[in-house]
Amino acid sequence: MDVPLASKTFHSPSHSKYDKSFVDDRKSSSKHADLSPSANVSVLGIILGGGAGTRLYPLTKKRAKPAVPLGANYRLIDIPVSNCLNSNISKIYVLTQFNSASLNRHLSRAYGSNIGGYKNEGFVEVLAAQQSPDNPNWFQGTADAVRQYLWLFEEHNVMEYLILAGDHLYRMDYEKFIQAHRETDADITVAALPMDEERATAFGLMKIDEEGRIIEFAEKPKGEQLKSMMVDTTILGLDDVRAKEMPYIASMGIYVVSKHVMLQLLRDQFPGANDFGSEVIPGATSTGMRV
Repeated sequence: MDVPLASKTFHSPSHSKYDKSFVDDRKSSSKHADLSPSANVSVLGIILGGGAGTRLYPLTKKRAKPAVPLGANYRLIDIPVSNCLNSNISKIYVLTQFNSASLNRHLSRAYGSNIGGYKNEGFVEVLAAQQSPDNPNWFQGTADAVRQYLWLFEEHNVMEYLILAGDHLYRMDYEKFIQAHRETDADITVAALPMDEERATAFGLMKIDEEGRIIEFAEKPKGEQLKSMMVDTTILGLDDVRAKEMPYIASMGIYVVSKHVMLQLLRDQFPGANDFGSEVIPGATSTGMRV
């Protein structure tokens, strides 16, 4: 991903909570106002630890996939965490259920102290899969993992949830991502990349209209279904030559979801859905949500 991260220092927020008047005041001050309110008080980062990591075995024999070492003392989990902190998002949960001891140890050592500013205590906290009287099962997928901890996430007074993967390697400024979500009045915003045909079958593919709204979504299509998902990717800024080389729009598995929309989707509309990419996102698109 070639979106540069801005170098930021974490200034003390003028408001420890967002409220409607604060949002309205900020929006009225400029047609294209900066994040209103700031991401560090209005966005909750949720990083999904992934499955058993069998493709990375034996590196995952005794550790979770996000805890796989990368560049000396770093781990894969440091990539999305670093992206968050550099994007002014300092409230971060990491969900995991496989071999989480080394991941817990790394996160507690690397981010154990307060990472926020005055009156804005940031955190990076691991949430392991757990059984309860209400739910005797472990995480069944990405959406199910978030659903099982909705009771905790909804306690945070935020506007959006930022859903990330703990095993991706890229750089991205999430503030621009969240800004786009708010400016387009979206329910869900999906990060996407142009993709060539050879790799396209491994991704969720999208068709979008002129304003970027998803009108069709197919999870890992093959054959004729794959061919039907070809689009003109010059809409993403590619020149004609590159657009022909990469005629697909692939989901990166990175989402911004408005808080009330997340609660509605996981509890009411799709209470049995286990995965965001193959079930929740296509379902939200098919029901007419702004995705």
